[in-house]
Amino acid sequence: MNIRRVAFDHPDAVKMNDQVQAEYHVLYGDGGDATELDPADFDPPNGVYLIVYDESGTPLATGGWRARDTNPEGNLDGDAELKRMYVVEQARGLGLARRVLAALEEDARTRGRVRMVLETGTKQPAAIALYASSGYEPCDKFGHYRFHDDSRCFAKRL
Repeated sequence: MNIRRVAFDHPDAVKMNDQVQAEYHVLYGDGGDATELDPADFDPPNGVYLIVYDESGTPLATGGWRARDTNPEGNLDGDAELKRMYVVEQARGLGLARRVLAALEEDARTRGRVRMVLETGTKQPAAIALYASSGYEPCDKFGHYRFHDDSRCFAKRL
């Protein structure tokens, strides 16, 4: 397994994003996650997007962060927002999400971000368990889904 930094609009990233959106649609309906994302959001130094590949070059997991300073959606100066954490079904349970999360936290920390924040949903208990076991704590809601009952937001000091 190897982790590579890619552009958010890289063909493998687009393919993986389509897969995670399909999963969100099954879980929550409404066509997936409607949060606006610009590929430039993940360009260093203001973000990064990672894909985990197996030895044959097949993408198995993704995740990214983007800088989110004070804004009307509830972010604070120094926030790095975690986005598009996803592991394909056949690779779940191998620790890939934890590896991606650690790499993203380290990257955000080295780029001066002070807090990693994320939004997930109540229908993703495995994600919530991962974040809780990685030191994330509930925080004030932020982002596109901050007024939705199923939304849960978490933060961790970097």
